[in-house]
Amino acid sequence: MHLGIDASNIISGGGLTHLAELLKVADPFKHGFTKVTLWSNSRTLEQIVDRPWLNKIAEPLLEKAFPLRFFWQKHRLDKSLKHEKCDVLFVPGGIYSGSFRPFVTMSQNILPFERREVLRYGFSWQYLRNRLLRRSQSRTFCQADGVIFLTEYAKSSVLSFLNKIPRACAVIPHGLDADVFCAPRPQLPATAFSEAHPFRILYVSLVDLYKHQWHVVEAVAKLCKAGLPVTLDLVGPAFKPALAKMLAAVSLADPAGKFIKYHGPVPFERLREYYQNSELFVFASGCETISNILLESMASGLPVASSDYGAMTEILGEAGLFFDPEKPDMIAETISKYYYSPELRAEKAQLAFARAARFSWERCAEETMSFLEGFRGK
Repeated sequence: MHLGIDASNIISGGGLTHLAELLKVADPFKHGFTKVTLWSNSRTLEQIVDRPWLNKIAEPLLEKAFPLRFFWQKHRLDKSLKHEKCDVLFVPGGIYSGSFRPFVTMSQNILPFERREVLRYGFSWQYLRNRLLRRSQSRTFCQADGVIFLTEYAKSSVLSFLNKIPRACAVIPHGLDADVFCAPRPQLPATAFSEAHPFRILYVSLVDLYKHQWHVVEAVAKLCKAGLPVTLDLVGPAFKPALAKMLAAVSLADPAGKFIKYHGPVPFERLREYYQNSELFVFASGCETISNILLESMASGLPVASSDYGAMTEILGEAGLFFDPEKPDMIAETISKYYYSPELRAEKAQLAFARAARFSWERCAEETMSFLEGFRGK
């Protein structure tokens, strides 16, 4: 049997990581697939390791802007699938407009389906983009033979928008690289922290309107005013309107730049340094399908204080403490609990580390291929 993969809109981020790691460890022969053909742009294909059974096809139109990529998918892909004699099509990007059947797709972006979060953008291009994505993905999910979700939360949220339930659904989380795992370190008592050796808090994430970095800034400022020797490192690329909002909060809370620092985007290889030099990871996102960053923080051996919105409670479970990301006082209280209790930090870090071990790319690949196998001959 022959599996086709349409990666026409897989360019960067979590979608590219998922595809690259999936194909690196997958065993399609075990599930009856003797060949896999992958269509994408040349940059994406360069990130995919060569496998004996993998046929990578770089399409010139997929190097172009979205309208031409959409044209290729709608009018050229079906012919290519028939020419290659594919039996099943996998569309991890979540949008498909062709007529080939059977096809399986994925829901990797829940933001378009979170009304509260989309409304934060006001009437803007980003708002319109999310509405268009919700419409096109909803149509794809309704027409698909199978849909893969990353969490139970994402599954229930997306299905509530659809007027037709997909024929088959599966929940298959992303995995983690073994390189990110680092056993929890011994926890210091509160008395060990000082201005010279502060309690370092880390928040790694895209700066965006639903990530609430400014509320974390306000919470840390409250703790500093209360006399706690804490610092906050903010790491990640930024959406300009959200960056302006965050920097305004930083300027108000710490005009001298003594205890809050924004480092911008940092290469993946350097993130380990930030994890290893921190005492606590804070994650204040209001919307995640599944967060690779949250999983990485769990695997890095840090205790985690997280937003209780979206899928975060499902991902972290009993291994963390939770807060409302829009309430700085609650964020400050949660951080304070960790600060004063090394026993609590040690317990939650160990639980998070053990929980992160459940998320492997081998498991993701095995469950994905098993799900795809179920559509052979349909």
